[in-house]
Amino acid sequence: MFTGLIQAFGKIKLLAESQILISLGSSTNSQIILEDLAIGDSVAVDGVCLTVTNILAQEFVAIVSPETLQRSTLGQLSDKYVNLETSLRAGSKLGGHFVTGHIDGVGCLQSSTETINAWEMKFAAPQTADQRWECQIAPYIVPKGSIAVNGISLTVADCDVDGKWFEVAVIPHSFNETNLSYLKPGSLVNIEADILGKYVAKFLRHGKNNYSVLPSALGTTSTNSLKDITPEFLVENGFL
Repeated sequence: MFTGLIQAFGKIKLLAESQILISLGSSTNSQIILEDLAIGDSVAVDGVCLTVTNILAQEFVAIVSPETLQRSTLGQLSDKYVNLETSLRAGSKLGGHFVTGHIDGVGCLQSSTETINAWEMKFAAPQTADQRWECQIAPYIVPKGSIAVNGISLTVADCDVDGKWFEVAVIPHSFNETNLSYLKPGSLVNIEADILGKYVAKFLRHGKNNYSVLPSALGTTSTNSLKDITPEFLVENGFL
């Protein structure tokens, strides 16, 4: 589990079909990551949760599956900068939102405009010719909702009704301290929708089934089934 708050940059190199090498610089943040890193640890690399298999002086090696390469940008980023975040520790501050590191699909940057106090960036939601990825992500993209782009926790400022595109406002610190500053229109990015939205959507989607739910989890003392869970019910109980 991660928070979407990037800790350092790294440069990626594909070693083999199942391994990548991440080279870190000599910055203080990079050294903090290396000092606390152990074999078997989870690290989010551009938002993708990977397992560390080897640690060198200024580098570490992580294993990557064919499915991960297919569903993310990692296989196309040799010698490019990637965002890094180590896993959330018990008792740590949660400054972003819950990010699992399981990428839903690959989107792309459509435009990036600098304003007085932010960068306004517009992204196309992940989708393919059969719209498979779009169907998985679009329903969870809502104004003021959370979304992870290359592992960065961002707030959706605007989106279309179908969720095919969304806009975010990125403060200068986040823009300069992540690889968002390297993106150009057409650049591919890893997208992960908010996990909480996925669970709510599943409850609503299967609402006609008579599966029982724990009343205490929904803030009520009566026995409910998923058929009783409506958008109005969730609003009344503080879920939306």
